[in-house]
Amino acid sequence: MRRFVTLLSAAVALAAAGAASAGTLDQVKARGELICGANPSLAGFGQPDDQGRYKGFDVDECRAIAAAIFNDPDKVKYLPVNAKDRPTILASGQIDVLIRNTTWTLSRETGGMFFTGVNYYDGQGFMVRKKLGVDSALKLDGASVCVQQGTTTELNLADFFRAHNMKFEPVVFATDDEATKAYDTGRCDAYTTDASGLYAERLKMSVPDDNIVLPEIISKEPLGPSVRKDDVQWFQIVQWTHYAMVTAEELGVTQANADQMLKSDNPSIRRLLGVEGDFGTGLGLTNDWAYRIIKAVGNYGESFERNLGMASPIKIRRGLNALWTQGGLQYAPPIR
Repeated sequence: MRRFVTLLSAAVALAAAGAASAGTLDQVKARGELICGANPSLAGFGQPDDQGRYKGFDVDECRAIAAAIFNDPDKVKYLPVNAKDRPTILASGQIDVLIRNTTWTLSRETGGMFFTGVNYYDGQGFMVRKKLGVDSALKLDGASVCVQQGTTTELNLADFFRAHNMKFEPVVFATDDEATKAYDTGRCDAYTTDASGLYAERLKMSVPDDNIVLPEIISKEPLGPSVRKDDVQWFQIVQWTHYAMVTAEELGVTQANADQMLKSDNPSIRRLLGVEGDFGTGLGLTNDWAYRIIKAVGNYGESFERNLGMASPIKIRRGLNALWTQGGLQYAPPIR
């Protein structure tokens, strides 16, 4: 009997702990805003404009979560987070979600960062000045390379040179902004980060056209949002926010035609927009949660094009981030 009571008490305590920790959505609602960990200085992904308003591809996912919860994409507070402090700040509860061009790795996930999916498939590359006369990363033997500290970028850099029996001099900085400025002033021969970041940072150079991005991609960098491991419901809200945007692009539902699509006879569109079925309840949201996202932010393709794509100053092609139906990797489970 004593053993049974002990086991029962342990089970009750475990259930109580789970219930106590599964309250992120309620906390966000009570607070009246989402707190999103963001990159403060990466054009195209996350960066404040002249009025201090955050804009970018990752920022759009923060806004989409707020739209799903509050029907207002502006109910977000952005906390600037540097690369080194990402795990600590997420674990501390200072933010509800981290959406800051962060690579999904085993050590990060086992360390407490629970990734909800991949919103951008990336890979690490190098940028050099044209006058260096180098057209391949394999010709960087003996080069000095500017890199940000505490990132997978720093580890990949060492692995690449070691694998190719080349020497290099790492020039390490605490922030990406410091690394790019150092490269621009000539303190190193090359600068390395994710390829998407190279195109974004190239725009900040004193003379952008004096710099080229080398063709080699030396790593896999699946970037995505992450949350703490203590709240399954919150994990699913962040996860399905992304999937809703991808699904909307697959089905041709856009920010402009979302209202018209409410009248569609397509069952998949009707389920997405909440006209049919009861798919918001399980997330703790209203059934029109995805409609709110699309109406406020647009679908995945719209966000990509205005922030990163050929319609943006950065001009990155979709590549691996095209839909699965167009040769890419972006794929969403069905809403049904």
